[in-house]
Amino acid sequence: MISSEARERFERALGPRVRFDVPLAKLTSLRVGGPADAVATPEDRAELALLLKLCRAEHLPHLVLGGGFNTLALDGRLDGVVVQLARFRRIEERPGGLLRLEAGVSHSQVARFCSERGLSGLEFAAGIPGTVGGWLAMNAGVPGRELRDVLVELEVMSPTGEKLRHLPAGALRLVYRALRGLAPGSILVSALLRVTQAPAETVRAEIERLLARRAATQPLSVPSFGSVFKNPPGDYAGRLIESVGLKGFRVGGAQISPMHANFIANTGGASAADVCALMREAQQRVRAASGIHLEPEVRVIGRKG
Repeated sequence: MISSEARERFERALGPRVRFDVPLAKLTSLRVGGPADAVATPEDRAELALLLKLCRAEHLPHLVLGGGFNTLALDGRLDGVVVQLARFRRIEERPGGLLRLEAGVSHSQVARFCSERGLSGLEFAAGIPGTVGGWLAMNAGVPGRELRDVLVELEVMSPTGEKLRHLPAGALRLVYRALRGLAPGSILVSALLRVTQAPAETVRAEIERLLARRAATQPLSVPSFGSVFKNPPGDYAGRLIESVGLKGFRVGGAQISPMHANFIANTGGASAADVCALMREAQQRVRAASGIHLEPEVRVIGRKG
């Protein structure tokens, strides 16, 4: 819990852009999770740096939460400060086939901007939920194409707010569904991505094709957090889970999607404990049947209830 004195200091620094005892169920796509001590939405880089320095002075941990996808918030309290970069939503086209995207830019913003201006290279990300910051943190992608394939540079703020660095892609270690090598607590502020000019109608058609494919194969009409497990080498997590008879399996209000077995849906009133039980069941049955350990793709935050 944050002391009343610390709350006052945060409020003096950020005003209405900091809130306390915020239910994470309202901030995550699966709609589960207990309260966060505080949620802060800094206005700009200067205020972000101020927020991080204040967290350090108050000995409070912080973590970034974008669109709340790919994140399972547990039913207990989350200690410290959740940082949301929802105000970091600038997109800038740069000379030489480059696009600067701030971390709070949504997937729909990217698709709209590129289709309107005839910028190709990011169509593969159409429909990947969340924000650019989340995409970068997990090196989001589809089979054969990932963010690292188009990343030129990453703007990163140090965990203490004292440094803002521009790191070339070659200095980063982007692996399957993860960005490695940055100091814990570093904040991804923006990215420079490589694009090419193309007919706007061609870009739009490809984006629409991919969005239609996602709508036909993924449960987009119910709360979920995207893919639950990473695909093991040479196979697919969804196929393995379906092969052991778990498609449609329920625990409480959580269900392994009847449409895609690597998605868990909140059918109403689910708890994080229900979701964790489904994840364990899938791991145990798949390991027993095939010897394969399914590694979670989803990030788990907070404490058990």
